[in-house]
Amino acid sequence: MQYPEPIAKLIESYMKLPGIGNKSATRMAFYTLDMDEKDVNDFAKALVSAKKDLHYCSVCGNITESDPCMICADKGRDQSKIIVVEQPRDVMSLEKMREYRGLYHVLHGVLSPLEGKGPDDLNIASLLRRLQTNEAVEEVILATNATPEGEATATYLSRLIKPAGIKMTRLAHGLAVGSDIEYADEMTLLKAIEGRTEL
Repeated sequence: MQYPEPIAKLIESYMKLPGIGNKSATRMAFYTLDMDEKDVNDFAKALVSAKKDLHYCSVCGNITESDPCMICADKGRDQSKIIVVEQPRDVMSLEKMREYRGLYHVLHGVLSPLEGKGPDDLNIASLLRRLQTNEAVEEVILATNATPEGEATATYLSRLIKPAGIKMTRLAHGLAVGSDIEYADEMTLLKAIEGRTEL
Protein backbone atom coordinates (compact mmCIF):
# COMPACT_ATOMS: atom_id res chain seq x y z
CA MET A 1 0.00 0.00 0.00
CA GLN A 2 1.25 3.45 -0.96
CA TYR A 3 1.24 6.25 1.61
CA PRO A 4 -0.50 9.49 0.60
CA GLU A 5 2.00 11.85 -1.03
CA PRO A 6 2.33 14.32 1.91
CA ILE A 7 3.27 11.55 4.39
CA ALA A 8 5.53 9.86 1.81
CA LYS A 9 7.40 13.18 1.31
CA LEU A 10 7.67 13.65 5.08
CA ILE A 11 9.12 10.14 5.49
CA GLU A 12 11.55 10.84 2.65
CA SER A 13 12.59 14.13 4.32
CA TYR A 14 13.25 12.45 7.67
CA MET A 15 15.33 9.77 5.92
CA LYS A 16 17.75 12.50 4.80
CA LEU A 17 18.84 12.90 8.43
CA PRO A 18 21.93 10.88 9.40
CA GLY A 19 21.20 7.54 11.04
CA ILE A 20 17.50 7.62 10.19
CA GLY A 21 16.28 4.65 8.20
CA ASN A 22 12.86 3.90 6.73
CA LYS A 23 11.33 2.57 9.96
CA SER A 24 12.50 5.46 12.12
CA ALA A 25 11.49 8.01 9.47
CA THR A 26 8.02 6.46 9.22
CA ARG A 27 7.62 6.51 13.01
CA MET A 28 8.75 10.16 13.16
CA ALA A 29 6.41 11.14 10.31
CA PHE A 30 3.38 9.60 12.03
CA TYR A 31 4.44 11.18 15.33
CA THR A 32 4.53 14.55 13.54
CA LEU A 33 0.98 13.97 12.27
CA ASP A 34 -0.18 13.43 15.87
CA MET A 35 1.44 16.69 17.08
CA ASP A 36 -0.60 19.85 17.70
CA GLU A 37 -0.66 22.12 14.68
CA LYS A 38 1.04 24.89 16.72
CA ASP A 39 3.90 22.55 17.66
CA VAL A 40 4.33 21.51 14.03
CA ASN A 41 4.39 25.16 12.92
CA ASP A 42 6.94 26.02 15.64
CA PHE A 43 9.06 23.05 14.54
CA ALA A 44 8.92 24.16 10.89
CA LYS A 45 9.79 27.76 11.85
CA ALA A 46 12.74 26.57 13.93
CA LEU A 47 14.08 24.56 10.96
CA VAL A 48 13.75 27.51 8.57
CA SER A 49 15.22 29.96 11.10
CA ALA A 50 18.24 27.75 11.82
CA LYS A 51 18.98 27.48 8.11
CA LYS A 52 18.31 31.15 7.29
CA ASP A 53 19.59 33.04 10.34
CA LEU A 54 22.76 31.11 11.17
CA HIS A 55 26.09 31.35 9.33
CA TYR A 56 29.75 30.72 10.07
CA CYS A 57 31.90 33.19 11.99
CA SER A 58 34.46 34.76 9.65
CA VAL A 59 37.14 34.44 12.35
CA CYS A 60 36.75 30.97 13.90
CA GLY A 61 34.19 29.16 11.73
CA ASN A 62 31.71 28.54 14.56
CA ILE A 63 27.97 28.88 13.91
CA THR A 64 26.62 32.28 14.84
CA GLU A 65 23.90 34.84 14.25
CA SER A 66 26.36 37.77 14.37
CA ASP A 67 29.80 38.14 12.83
CA PRO A 68 32.19 37.77 14.56
CA CYS A 69 30.62 35.28 16.96
CA MET A 70 30.16 36.12 20.66
CA ILE A 71 33.28 34.17 21.63
CA CYS A 72 35.58 35.90 19.12
CA ALA A 73 34.07 39.30 19.99
CA ASP A 74 34.63 38.79 23.74
CA LYS A 75 37.88 40.67 24.53
CA GLY A 76 37.78 39.24 28.07
CA ARG A 77 38.67 35.78 26.79
CA ASP A 78 42.24 34.48 26.86
CA GLN A 79 43.64 35.49 23.46
CA SER A 80 46.76 33.34 23.93
CA LYS A 81 45.03 29.96 23.46
CA ILE A 82 43.06 28.48 20.58
CA ILE A 83 41.37 25.07 20.73
CA VAL A 84 40.98 23.53 17.27
CA VAL A 85 37.88 21.33 16.95
CA GLU A 86 36.22 19.37 14.17
CA GLN A 87 32.65 20.72 14.32
CA PRO A 88 30.65 23.60 15.88
CA ARG A 89 28.95 21.14 18.25
CA ASP A 90 32.40 20.48 19.77
CA VAL A 91 32.62 24.15 20.75
CA MET A 92 29.28 23.83 22.55
CA SER A 93 30.50 20.74 24.42
CA LEU A 94 33.67 22.47 25.59
CA GLU A 95 31.80 25.63 26.58
CA LYS A 96 29.50 23.59 28.86
CA MET A 97 32.58 22.93 31.00
CA ARG A 98 32.73 26.64 31.90
CA GLU A 99 36.45 26.32 32.65
CA TYR A 100 38.13 27.10 29.33
CA ARG A 101 38.17 30.84 28.59
CA GLY A 102 40.29 30.88 25.42
CA LEU A 103 39.34 30.97 21.74
CA TYR A 104 38.28 28.30 19.24
CA HIS A 105 38.78 27.37 15.62
CA VAL A 106 36.37 25.02 13.80
CA LEU A 107 37.76 22.88 10.95
CA HIS A 108 34.39 21.62 9.66
CA GLY A 109 35.63 18.07 9.32
CA VAL A 110 38.84 16.06 9.26
CA LEU A 111 41.27 14.83 6.64
CA SER A 112 39.74 11.75 5.04
CA PRO A 113 41.25 10.60 1.72
CA LEU A 114 38.63 7.85 1.43
CA GLU A 115 35.88 10.48 1.44
CA GLY A 116 37.90 12.81 -0.76
CA LYS A 117 38.47 15.37 2.03
CA GLY A 118 41.86 17.03 1.83
CA PRO A 119 43.38 20.13 3.48
CA ASP A 120 41.65 22.48 1.01
CA ASP A 121 38.25 21.14 2.09
CA LEU A 122 38.80 22.12 5.72
CA ASN A 123 38.98 25.50 7.48
CA ILE A 124 42.79 25.30 7.75
CA ALA A 125 43.91 28.27 5.63
CA SER A 126 42.01 30.72 7.85
CA LEU A 127 43.60 29.15 10.96
CA LEU A 128 47.08 29.71 9.52
CA ARG A 129 46.22 33.32 8.58
CA ARG A 130 44.85 33.84 12.07
CA LEU A 131 48.06 32.58 13.66
CA GLN A 132 50.19 34.79 11.39
CA THR A 133 48.22 37.96 12.19
CA ASN A 134 47.64 37.37 15.93
CA GLU A 135 50.93 37.48 17.82
CA ALA A 136 49.11 36.96 21.14
CA VAL A 137 48.55 33.23 20.39
CA GLU A 138 51.00 31.15 22.43
CA GLU A 139 49.31 27.74 22.35
CA VAL A 140 47.17 25.76 19.91
CA ILE A 141 45.28 22.88 21.53
CA LEU A 142 44.31 20.16 19.05
CA ALA A 143 40.95 18.68 20.04
CA THR A 144 40.12 16.45 17.09
CA ASN A 145 38.48 13.11 17.87
CA ALA A 146 40.55 10.02 18.67
CA THR A 147 39.80 8.42 15.29
CA PRO A 148 42.36 7.62 12.58
CA GLU A 149 41.13 10.68 10.64
CA GLY A 150 41.22 12.89 13.74
CA GLU A 151 44.76 11.74 14.58
CA ALA A 152 45.92 12.30 10.99
CA THR A 153 44.43 15.81 11.02
CA ALA A 154 46.11 16.63 14.36
CA THR A 155 49.47 15.38 13.05
CA TYR A 156 49.07 17.39 9.83
CA LEU A 157 48.22 20.59 11.73
CA SER A 158 51.07 20.06 14.16
CA ARG A 159 53.56 19.84 11.28
CA LEU A 160 52.19 23.04 9.77
CA ILE A 161 52.09 25.11 12.96
CA LYS A 162 55.09 23.95 15.03
CA PRO A 163 57.71 25.68 12.81
CA ALA A 164 56.11 29.02 13.77
CA GLY A 165 57.25 28.45 17.35
CA ILE A 166 53.73 28.16 18.75
CA LYS A 167 53.25 25.58 21.51
CA MET A 168 51.21 22.63 20.24
CA THR A 169 49.24 20.41 22.64
CA ARG A 170 46.70 17.62 22.20
CA LEU A 171 43.75 16.81 24.43
CA ALA A 172 44.44 13.75 26.56
CA HIS A 173 42.72 10.53 25.48
CA GLY A 174 42.08 7.43 27.48
CA LEU A 175 39.72 5.97 30.02
CA ALA A 176 36.52 7.83 30.71
CA VAL A 177 35.68 8.69 34.31
CA GLY A 178 33.69 5.84 35.82
CA SER A 179 34.67 3.29 33.16
CA ASP A 180 36.13 -0.17 33.82
CA ILE A 181 39.51 -1.20 32.40
CA GLU A 182 38.19 -4.64 31.45
CA TYR A 183 35.69 -3.11 29.00
CA ALA A 184 38.12 -0.68 27.35
CA ASP A 185 39.53 -1.44 23.90
CA GLU A 186 43.26 -1.65 23.20
CA MET A 187 43.53 1.83 21.63
CA THR A 188 41.80 3.47 24.59
CA LEU A 189 44.13 1.69 27.02
CA LEU A 190 47.18 2.66 24.96
CA LYS A 191 46.12 6.32 24.96
CA ALA A 192 45.46 6.15 28.71
CA ILE A 193 48.96 4.81 29.36
CA GLU A 194 50.59 7.35 27.02
CA GLY A 195 48.68 10.21 28.65
CA ARG A 196 49.33 9.18 32.23
CA THR A 197 50.12 11.94 34.73
CA GLU A 198 52.34 12.05 37.79
CA LEU A 199 50.65 11.99 41.22
